[in-house]
Amino acid sequence: MSALLGCGAFVLAGCGSMPVTGDVKAVGASQPGDSQVQVYAVAPREGAPPSEIVDGFLESMTSDDPAFATTRKYLSAAARSTWQPSGGITVLAQAPNRSGPLLHDEADRATRDRETTYTLTGEKVAAVDSQSSYRPLAPTGYSQTLHLELEEADGKQEWRIDVVPDGLVLGQSDFKRLYRSVNKYYFATGRTNGRLTLVADPVYVRNRTDPVTRMDTAAQTVRTLLAGPTNWLRPVVDSRFPTGTTLGKDVIALAPDDQNVLKVRLNGKADKAGRSACRMMAAQVLFTLQDLTSARVERVELEGGKGQLCALDSGDAREFSADHGSDGDDSQYFINEKGQVERIPGATDGTGTPEPVTGPLGAGAVPMGAVGVARDEQRAAAVSADGQHLYVSSLETEGELAEPLVSSEGKKAADRLSSPSWDGRGDLWVADRDSAGSRLLRLAGGAGEPQEVRVPGLDGARIEELRMSADGVRIALLLTKDGHTTLKIGRVERRGSSVAPEISVEDLRQSAPQLADVTAISWSGRSRLVVVGKEEGGVQQVRYVQADGSTSASGALPGVNQVQSVAAADDELLPLMAETVDDGIVKLSPGDNWQTVLKQGTSLVYPG
Repeated sequence: MSALLGCGAFVLAGCGSMPVTGDVKAVGASQPGDSQVQVYAVAPREGAPPSEIVDGFLESMTSDDPAFATTRKYLSAAARSTWQPSGGITVLAQAPNRSGPLLHDEADRATRDRETTYTLTGEKVAAVDSQSSYRPLAPTGYSQTLHLELEEADGKQEWRIDVVPDGLVLGQSDFKRLYRSVNKYYFATGRTNGRLTLVADPVYVRNRTDPVTRMDTAAQTVRTLLAGPTNWLRPVVDSRFPTGTTLGKDVIALAPDDQNVLKVRLNGKADKAGRSACRMMAAQVLFTLQDLTSARVERVELEGGKGQLCALDSGDAREFSADHGSDGDDSQYFINEKGQVERIPGATDGTGTPEPVTGPLGAGAVPMGAVGVARDEQRAAAVSADGQHLYVSSLETEGELAEPLVSSEGKKAADRLSSPSWDGRGDLWVADRDSAGSRLLRLAGGAGEPQEVRVPGLDGARIEELRMSADGVRIALLLTKDGHTTLKIGRVERRGSSVAPEISVEDLRQSAPQLADVTAISWSGRSRLVVVGKEEGGVQQVRYVQADGSTSASGALPGVNQVQSVAAADDELLPLMAETVDDGIVKLSPGDNWQTVLKQGTSLVYPG
């Protein structure tokens, strides 16, 4: 049997992870990095034995087979009509292993000449559901049976698979080759400082053309946007597209013109949207596609069943960005050796001259051990060096340090207050790690009485550190249990009145299951985090992960020794900062190596 055509492309395409049997036909090699290289499936050969049918079916799933037409030729007539390849993806660490045939008793032996069963096994590391939502899993054993029977085809008896689960089974390398992570955007429920804010909802779509829909990547992404938010994010976001809105008939490709204008034709349901809602719909499309196409989209024009509905320029869409409300200049802040808060002003490259902040935190009346700066850079929250008290102070006016807003009764610093974090709504969050009663606290507007936030699903774990996203609907938590600290992302739900809402963190999900211990985190952009941690038995590493737990295309970062904390900005072009044991505070600019910024200083942060 021919395994797959296009062997010259296999090094690029990840074919090495596929099961390989039979002959291979070679074609000219493509240049490394050629994203247009495609892999084609080959139909089963006449008289192929059951093992070859199973191998061919698995290989064909990793190809660019239009409508999976060739893949279906490995199935029986009944299975061919019912198999749903879009029913989700099971991601294994390696391509699935095939074993068989299975023989349990004499009855099996008696029927083996007309039916047989094979088993697929492997280590399951992730799953992608029918909404294209990725979910990482702690590595677990995978086992699935494929039943085959002899079926008459063109007057001959041929082996075909007649019992097959819906969806695809792919090794990790093939999955990364065939699919890419994209962010679609929805509006956070409620308002952020009086504004409507867009929230990233990561999903995976097919590179190039999707075999089932025949859509290109941009059209697939808009299709998933119109289908609505994923189940995990749905409780805290809204879409402005009227129910039933889809892409117009026969729309399978989307690309901006030579003026960087993207026209998107929708069905007649979109005509129901008013002018304001349509403008917000256009913002959702523009944010979703802004980093997807090779040419940057500068304007989106939406068309409905009756012609053009509305248009929106990228500059006007900025008002819906979660970080739009910040009037600051993305300075960096840290605590010097005296416990005073200093800033590196306008530090686009991390090389500005440090200076004390305005107000009591810069004067150092009370030595501080951790700091968090509001996203508008007008206020800051700081935790005393002993971890016992949380203070909030202006960064614009001088004055005396106010009384602490939160105090912990923990007996030692490690059991007291965590570093504080501000969300884009202007609320302040901190964890009290008191072993007698740990709790997550929110201070509305960074003032007043702290409100305890429920966190169902902790299962006995303690919150060590936290970081709020700019949109205010996601929280990253470092949780310690049984001697290990792991990263989980929670959904922030607000119920009741806007004045005194009941708030909880729901549906915690693992975000870096490959790391046995995580020691530091920071949001880096709208749907990405930078994480410091170790794999079981491994050494410390600094890497990017997506908010859904998938590994970022950026992957691991250059090595740096003994990192204690990290700081990243919403603007991904700003340098990544880290506090180290030996080298002090260091920075990593895009395309560069780590460089020392300050030999002395701790708790370096960007606003947020």
